[in-house]
Amino acid sequence: MATATMSPTTDFIAREDAWGAHNYHPLDLVIAEAKGAWVTDVEGNRYLDCLSAYSAVNQGHCHPRLLRTLVEQASRVTLTSRAFRNDQLGGFCEDLAQLCGMEMVLPMNTGAEAVETAIKAARRWGYRTKGIPDGQAQIIAFENNFHGRTTTIVGFSSEPAYRAQFGPFAPGFVLVPFGDLDAVRRAMNANTCAVLIEPIQCEAGVLMPPDGFLPALSALCAEQQVLLMADEIQTGLGRTGTLFACDHEGVTPDVYILGKALSGGFYPVSAVVSRREVLEVFGPGSHGSTFGGNPLGCAVAREAMRVLHDEALVERSATEGAWLLEQLRTLRHPAIKAVRGRGLMCAIELHEAARPYCEALQTRGVLCKETHSTVIRLSPPLVVAHDDLVWAVEQLRAVFDEQDR
Repeated sequence: MATATMSPTTDFIAREDAWGAHNYHPLDLVIAEAKGAWVTDVEGNRYLDCLSAYSAVNQGHCHPRLLRTLVEQASRVTLTSRAFRNDQLGGFCEDLAQLCGMEMVLPMNTGAEAVETAIKAARRWGYRTKGIPDGQAQIIAFENNFHGRTTTIVGFSSEPAYRAQFGPFAPGFVLVPFGDLDAVRRAMNANTCAVLIEPIQCEAGVLMPPDGFLPALSALCAEQQVLLMADEIQTGLGRTGTLFACDHEGVTPDVYILGKALSGGFYPVSAVVSRREVLEVFGPGSHGSTFGGNPLGCAVAREAMRVLHDEALVERSATEGAWLLEQLRTLRHPAIKAVRGRGLMCAIELHEAARPYCEALQTRGVLCKETHSTVIRLSPPLVVAHDDLVWAVEQLRAVFDEQDR
């Protein structure tokens, strides 16, 4: 009797489901290769990537300059730990500080680590500079936030699925409605050391604050001697059509929290960037990371920053993103509730579940992912060709047309 054979895709999925924890619900394709804005699965099917690993590959998949830098640096030295110095860390810190218009950099690995680092910096700054009584520091965050997955961070999430059965949680955080300046003002007190905000709430469905909110928030923080900390892990480094999303309203925060595209998807690199008075609260032994600031990550990140500049990717995001948003707003379907975006970060909010639409787009060669169940997020690499965006919009139109049949 013949034994049924599994397809390569089915086999890979079966192994992952059998041996891996089920903390994600991915689309059922298995990517084997990627280049630029396109990926190829194990069966040879090609797809336009309209998620960009949650904005980690702004420079495109496997950018040749980043690949060359990675290989060259890996052949020399990959890890020294911070017990010793390496020849890439100083240059990385200088390059990133100058890019941000700041004075000091503290490198980490993942975005969540950078957020945790910023929280520690803000609290210690509050105790030492503002005179907050020890153990009483308060940080204001916003409803619908997404800053990572550590127990501290999910403790101040308003999403029940992120919090369920992970407590007890750390105190010291107050949540207010996103974009509500009066609520921020009411929440502030003498023990408030920082306000932590995503300039655009990405995981919440590409939600943008009201016009004028960020400048008013910045002014309020300055008036009350409170640090404004901008989590630009997903929105920074060109994603929204400016270097940082805060730039759209001329706001410079006290602290930038960066990650994802900082290394172009080649290596986990994150950082907290601020003034000297903020980051000098750390002394030897007060904070650390074995891999943070490693020479391999630093070398790749330095080249990733150069690529953003040399290939004018911020400008491309602004131009192509404006075109894409204009086209998306011409879509007509009763399921569409709203279309919004900035740069190459766009969203189509539906009155119904978004996953079936994402699955239909997959069959047409376009990869995107639902967020908060009813939102289709579209964030292709900043290197995406205009003709590829034209084709992607055609596939979107076709998918919405199919839903009427």
